[in-house]
Amino acid sequence: MTQDASATQPPALEMRGITKRYPGVVANDHIDLDVRRGEIHALLGENGAGKTTLMNVLYGLARPDEGRILLDGEPVEIAGPSDAIARGISMVHQHFMLIPVLSVAENVILGSETMSNRVFVDRAEASRRIGALAKSFGFALDPDAKVATLSVGQQQRVEILKALYRDARILVLDEPTAVLTPQETEEIFTLLRRLAADGRSIIFISHKLYEVLDIADRITVIRRGKVIGERRPRETTEKELAELMVGREVELTVDRGISHPGEPMLRVEGLRVADYRRHEAVSGATFEIRAGEILGVAGVAGNGQDELIEAIIGLRRSAGGHVILDGRDVTGFSPRRMNEAGTGYVPGDRHRFGLILAFPLYDNLVLTSYYRPPFAHWIVRDDKAILDSARAQVDRFDIRTPGVNVITSTLSGGNQQKVIVAREFDRSLKLLVLDQPTRGLDVGSIEFIHRQIIAKRDAGTAVLLVSAELDEVMEMSDRIAVMYRGRMVAEMDGRTADKSEVGLYMATGGREPATTEEGATP
Repeated sequence: MTQDASATQPPALEMRGITKRYPGVVANDHIDLDVRRGEIHALLGENGAGKTTLMNVLYGLARPDEGRILLDGEPVEIAGPSDAIARGISMVHQHFMLIPVLSVAENVILGSETMSNRVFVDRAEASRRIGALAKSFGFALDPDAKVATLSVGQQQRVEILKALYRDARILVLDEPTAVLTPQETEEIFTLLRRLAADGRSIIFISHKLYEVLDIADRITVIRRGKVIGERRPRETTEKELAELMVGREVELTVDRGISHPGEPMLRVEGLRVADYRRHEAVSGATFEIRAGEILGVAGVAGNGQDELIEAIIGLRRSAGGHVILDGRDVTGFSPRRMNEAGTGYVPGDRHRFGLILAFPLYDNLVLTSYYRPPFAHWIVRDDKAILDSARAQVDRFDIRTPGVNVITSTLSGGNQQKVIVAREFDRSLKLLVLDQPTRGLDVGSIEFIHRQIIAKRDAGTAVLLVSAELDEVMEMSDRIAVMYRGRMVAEMDGRTADKSEVGLYMATGGREPATTEEGATP
């Protein structure tokens, strides 16, 4: 659609004066937002700024206290998600809404099934239609494959396919690249540009400023429930956007300083670990981390990083090898025994391994220590000590919450991550294991957590950092190890490592791509 044509038509979406209040907080404070046809409109803001609440209002998951919504210039009342879908609005949530045991086709048609008669679903016809739709958008997806067998990037495509199957004209993507590799991100961006060129409107929520500048046509920044400003990518910078989001100057890269490694604190010797299919995911991993040192592990997701971490922390049994912490063989220790031995753990999946979402915030802050003094004396729980500690941690780690009594599921994803960081960092540690510690966090929170990691290292803690963000690994690590197909294929100094070299090891294990006799890559 040309700019002249779009200028003469009302926006595809207008949200005027949207206000949403919860006990103790105004999540949205008279927010105005408009999105044009064929536009990719980015929504930026800190964790808890109100972005997701605003989109929940649009999608019918929350009812506004004030304000109105217009579609193509006409006021509408959106009663719920089914109403939003019927009006051409779809939302891809940060945490995928997929059923792992069902097939791709079954997940896509769920709620709008293709029936062969009044009783039975026509699975063959559903697979045919889903396969044709996927092919038309360039998705390499088998409609009959179980979702549980798909990579994270493929699951993201299934979520988008669900929206396209319902002919969404307004597509909301909440942190769509948080768990994707750079290659998968570029593929998703190519698709989004194609959808926008087809006249669909896309609302893109992300904390990755460089991605927003790459993909967006316009950018709206929200801070503490209010619109702070609007920018076009060609007229702004990452630095300006960060300052608009946070309200202060932000260091996009934290100076890690000089490390002073001590004696080896963690030694992993010949570790072998199987995945859930009983295939060997970690093949003889051997490395060490010294006290006061950060070892960053780089690698494309699915190369054994999860199994390595889970074996070290006690969540998965190893098939061979040893884990030695401060001279003590801790192979096979349970997570509680590893915690008591001086290990902190920030998991990559905060909902599965890090939090009990139905519990109050203060309980989640003592999940690993509720049974020890000062929080318990013998079998008697000390609620005052727990609450006092929770309030202090909320202040220290800037957890945005109306109070320590709120149910943890009501916090934004970024603030849930801060709860885990507060719990694990707020004690003396020998080893700190970090799996995607800044996933889904805003630039201000990333800056804060990176400073906390450096402080832990400087206090003598050995830090194991695993991150899908190669920039994070290279900026934070004293040494970098690359994991490829379950093996540690390279180790290099974090200060002198070359990004392209690290990328080559990640992609090929260090081997140059094979070529044909004519010299072209096959």
